[in-house]
Amino acid sequence: MEENKMQLINKIFNNETIRTVWDKEKEKYFISVVDIVSIISKSKDGRKYWNKLKQRLKEEGNQSVTNCHQLKLKSSDGKYYNTDVCDIEGMFRIIESIPSKNAEPIKQWLAHLGKERIDETFDPSIAVQRAIDLYRAKGYNEKWIEKRIRTLQERKSLTDIWKENGVESNIEYAILTNEIYKEWSGMTAKEYKEFKGLRKENLRDNMDNIELILTDLSEEATKRIAEKQKPQGLNENMKVAKLGGHAAKVARKDIEKNLGESLITKDNKLDYKYIEEGPNKKSLKSKKQIKM
Repeated sequence: MEENKMQLINKIFNNETIRTVWDKEKEKYFISVVDIVSIISKSKDGRKYWNKLKQRLKEEGNQSVTNCHQLKLKSSDGKYYNTDVCDIEGMFRIIESIPSKNAEPIKQWLAHLGKERIDETFDPSIAVQRAIDLYRAKGYNEKWIEKRIRTLQERKSLTDIWKENGVESNIEYAILTNEIYKEWSGMTAKEYKEFKGLRKENLRDNMDNIELILTDLSEEATKRIAEKQKPQGLNENMKVAKLGGHAAKVARKDIEKNLGESLITKDNKLDYKYIEEGPNKKSLKSKKQIKM
C-alpha cells in the first residue's frame, strides 16, 4: 500500500518539490501545506491561496486548520521561514477541500482506499492477499513472504497471551516488545529502525531471513514461557520478555561465533535514501541517483 501511495503522489504532483519534516519523537511526517496547495491549485501565489482557503475552513469549523502548526522551512531564497505544516492525514483533508480538477485523481484514490477498507472488514482475507501481492511487487521471495505472513498471526498469539496476563494497552505491548528486542539485539525497536535508516517503514519488512527468524524465536519463546509461568501485570511480563529475548540472543551469539560476523546489519529494502538538507528539512531520493 505504501508503494502505491508513493507512486500516486509522485504522479499527481509531477515530481514537484514538496518540503517535508520528519518528527523523530512523534514518528510522523509533516508536510508544507503551501507546497501542496500551490501544486494542486496551480495558483501563482500559493501562500495567498492557502491563506484564503484557511480562512474559509476556519469559518466552516474544519479541523484540518486546527491540526496545522508552523515549522521553519527553507524557502527558495535559501532562508528559513515559519511555514504551515500538517501530517499526512491532515494533508488529505486539505486536498479534499480544494475545488480543483488537479485534486480529483487523489480524491478518487481516497474514495477507492475507503472502499478497500470496508471490503476488508467483511472479508479480512482480502487484506492478507493484498499484503502478499505488495510484497511480491516489491521483490520479496516467496519463502520470505511466507515467513512474514506467518509472523503476523504469531504476533497476534503473543499479544493475546499478554492480554490474558493483564497487559492490554498498546503502550504496554510496545514496552514488552522493546524488552524483547533489547535483550537479543541490544537495541529497542526504534533504535533498530534508526540503525537501518528507517522512519515510518516497518522494521520486520526490512529484515533479512535470519533477523526475521531471530525475532520470531524471541517472541515465540516469550509466548511459551508466558503460557507456562502466567506472569501477571507489566512488570512480571517484562521479566518473561527478557527471557524470551535471551533465547534468541544465545542463538545469535552462537551463529555469529561460527560466521565471524554480526547477524544484525544496516541492510534494508528501501529503493530510496533519506537526505538531510537543513535543520528541519528532510527529503527522499532514489538510490539510483545517489552515490552510496
